[in-house]
Amino acid sequence: MMTWISTVASVGMAVVPPFVYADQIYSIIRKKDSTGFSRDVCAILLIANITRCFFWIGKHFEIALLVQSILMIIAQLVLLYICIRYRPPGNPESIGKSSRVIGFWQWPTYSQYVEFLSAYIIVMTILILIFGRIAFFVDVIGYFALGLESTLPLPQLLSNYRQRSLYGFRASTLIGWVAGDSFKTGYFILQKAPLQFIVNSLYHPILRLAYGTAQPSIPPDEEDILEQALRLEEEDQGIPRRGIVEQGL
Repeated sequence: MMTWISTVASVGMAVVPPFVYADQIYSIIRKKDSTGFSRDVCAILLIANITRCFFWIGKHFEIALLVQSILMIIAQLVLLYICIRYRPPGNPESIGKSSRVIGFWQWPTYSQYVEFLSAYIIVMTILILIFGRIAFFVDVIGYFALGLESTLPLPQLLSNYRQRSLYGFRASTLIGWVAGDSFKTGYFILQKAPLQFIVNSLYHPILRLAYGTAQPSIPPDEEDILEQALRLEEEDQGIPRRGIVEQGL
């Protein structure tokens, strides 16, 4: 009986976390708009799970967790592609403009993201070949991977704060995060997973609870339409926008 339960739990641990993002992908495709969802979430999950795979090479843990990382990488590559394809028109990133150093993770084409990830994999491969037998190095990789993943809610929280809403971010994703944290904590303890996994699962819920439930009164794409309409009115009537606003008031 316990073996059957353990098997079901392992399958759930491997498959459910990546599947959480299916509704987010569907929502973006349906609206043809990725506004509101932070692509930095994809960055964190891709880098963290790629690193976790190398951590497994140095320190074997549950196969279910390794499979989860591989499936999560695939899911995030798909989500990243969808986000870039349905990026809002006129977005500065579409023409290569970014306020970040070397425009990190705000590149205009999908291939640039793939090139970065490929380079990261090459670097990690070299490091694991040189230092893979050193226990301290392997532990550091593990803490980096799981520590990075624990910051997952922060970029989305920042995006929500800037928008003053949760527009574009699916509630199913948040529910999946919270439910997954509870399940993972118990699973890691019962399966005696490495300490890095347990510490990570205990830290996650603190950040998940930072989200509110407010929805925007006007979606960002409609605000853009309103802004364009005001500009056209300004050009047609030859009066400052401030005057238009005051007349409307």
